[in-house]
Amino acid sequence: MPKMKTHSGAKKRFRLTAKGKLRARHGMTSHILEKKSPKRKRKLEKALEVSKADQRRVKGLLLK
Repeated sequence: MPKMKTHSGAKKRFRLTAKGKLRARHGMTSHILEKKSPKRKRKLEKALEVSKADQRRVKGLLLK
């Protein structure tokens, strides 16, 4: 039986921290940036922890 491969879309979008938390980028950051305030754009730059509801699904994609 061959090894299971990590989902290539997930490995580009999510990262596991040393403590096992899942980090992701914020949405709403790629276009229509003129109308967003600098403060809002700065806050969107920072990594986000994946919600509790999605963690099981994302870990399944990463840890195959």
